[in-house]
Amino acid sequence: METILHKIRFSFDSLGPAEQRLASYLLSHTDDIIGLSISELSRRSGCGDATVVRFARRLGLEGYGELKIRLASEMRATSELSAEIQRGDSCLDIFRKRIADIQESLHNTESVLNADDLTRAAEAILRSDRVVVFGLGNSAAIAHDAAHKFLRLGLAAQSCCDNHMQAIVASHLGRGSVAIGISHSGTSRDVVEALRLCKICGATTICITNYGHPPIVDASDIALFTKSDETKHSILAMSSRIAQLAIFDSIYTYIVLNADKSARQAMQNTEFALQNKKY
Repeated sequence: METILHKIRFSFDSLGPAEQRLASYLLSHTDDIIGLSISELSRRSGCGDATVVRFARRLGLEGYGELKIRLASEMRATSELSAEIQRGDSCLDIFRKRIADIQESLHNTESVLNADDLTRAAEAILRSDRVVVFGLGNSAAIAHDAAHKFLRLGLAAQSCCDNHMQAIVASHLGRGSVAIGISHSGTSRDVVEALRLCKICGATTICITNYGHPPIVDASDIALFTKSDETKHSILAMSSRIAQLAIFDSIYTYIVLNADKSARQAMQNTEFALQNKKY
């Protein structure tokens, strides 16, 4: 069943200013809601009591009372699953907590992913002459996966995961090319500088980074955001990587559905070429 928090995130862009203030408060202060009266919530979020009632009904609820009950239930379920991993947890316990973290990361990413920017990125890649994906460290595997997907579509795609090669390749990209930089922190100096050079040379630049305004955003024509809070145990940033993979898979699928005849032929050629690689 779709959670109330997910409904709030999903509908955020369609809300009016007062309802957006209320939604922002609910998303950032969920733990505090249970003890608040409707008047206190209205005061803290900067809206009227009627807005709170109208907002609850927009979510399919009877009113503020049911909203509080549903949020309390969701927070309790989340705390049970997403509790800090501890010594003594079984592998299955850890698996369940990881799954809960991933689900929350994907829901949060949906709330900050701009639909128009996602389509612009997909269209730019679809119409490009060349696609290069930059990634270092943990992001290198994502870059390889993205380039592999685009290559199967017949696009001139490559991943570039060496900082020297990134500078060299960036210097040769121009109009008609798309450069994609992946950095969870958005502060990877080499990836940011490669995108800046691509932008100077006339290429369309796209970044995939965690929500905020890190340096990589200023180097990008299009910014696509994830929203993932990694724990101290997630040294490989699994939740954010899965969110990044989901974004690339969405773009890939969009291109498959909107490609012209030559692109569809390229996909068929790819499948034919791989037929004898399996028993």
